[in-house]
Amino acid sequence: MSLPVREQAKYWGVALIALMLVLWGLGSVILPFILGGALAYFMDPVADRLQKLGLNRTLATLLIALLAATAFVVIGLLVLPTLIRQTVQLVETAPAMATRLQGFLTAKFPAIMVEGSVVRDTLIAVGEAIKAQGGALVSGVLTSAMSVINAIIFAVVVPVVAFYMLLDWDHMVARIDALLPREHAPIIRDIAREIDRVMAGFLRGQVSVCLILGTFYAITLMLAGLQFGLLVGAAAGAITFIPYVGALIGGALALGLAFYQFWGDWVSIGIVAAIFALGQFLEGNVVTPRLVGSSVGLHPLWLIFALSSLGSLFGFVGMLVAVPFAAIVGVLVRFGLKWYQTSRLYTGQVHDGPPERQEGE
Repeated sequence: MSLPVREQAKYWGVALIALMLVLWGLGSVILPFILGGALAYFMDPVADRLQKLGLNRTLATLLIALLAATAFVVIGLLVLPTLIRQTVQLVETAPAMATRLQGFLTAKFPAIMVEGSVVRDTLIAVGEAIKAQGGALVSGVLTSAMSVINAIIFAVVVPVVAFYMLLDWDHMVARIDALLPREHAPIIRDIAREIDRVMAGFLRGQVSVCLILGTFYAITLMLAGLQFGLLVGAAAGAITFIPYVGALIGGALALGLAFYQFWGDWVSIGIVAAIFALGQFLEGNVVTPRLVGSSVGLHPLWLIFALSSLGSLFGFVGMLVAVPFAAIVGVLVRFGLKWYQTSRLYTGQVHDGPPERQEGE
């Protein structure tokens, strides 16, 4: 006689709560393992492809590690110093931008820039705040980030964890599968395949989109002569992870800097605007459809909610697991709705099990 479903749910519920409490207690200690696992999951399809080409798992993992280390060194030597320098320069230039904007508004709209007006006082306050706190803010952000995720974790622990998890990925999946309760193993495998499909379609695809668009924006904006082109491109590419938000913030920042730097040179300003227009066209019609697809099923509002809520609860670790969490919850909700629509509660008829999966789902 099998264990009643109510009893099984009770045991698994207790186990899930205990797991969440353990993760909560570990806090930042588990961060390198989350990062390493994410990297291993991201690169597993590449290792599988190399295995199909004739390499064994060890050689495939070593080749991926070598290429990743080379890319890390190149980025660290060529890109990161320029990115930090442009960030510091932008903070130092911000007060001058605010002063120039104040002068422009005074000349064009004197009525709203009279002594004591809200707009004038706000611009003066923003400029003074950035001038006084900008440098401290940048150094503080960098210092606090390195105190939480220090150089040792990035340089040693995360790559080592990622390497061994990528090397043993298939074995770990097989071991987890062997531990599934036999009665529900087919359903759990079915849900796991759907979660993997969603995460592979969104997480791997969207990270690739971010890298491609960030590189495109950075190179083209620098070629266009924008002073902070690398910084704007990197920021726009990173925020692209949140649909629509990256384009809006990146485009607004780039155009604002272009107006400041190229005021009167409408051709250069038009080139900056055209770069973001072309980037959005490529993202919506070429890059995202090919790398992410249209059947992911993660609504942008759900992603923003997951990032905000988990980020406020768990900090940086919560931000890292927000997208996988959103994907898992989305799959479980869709599966629960299918079950409900075939249940006695919905149809009024007896049903013996979960709904059958349709071909192509």
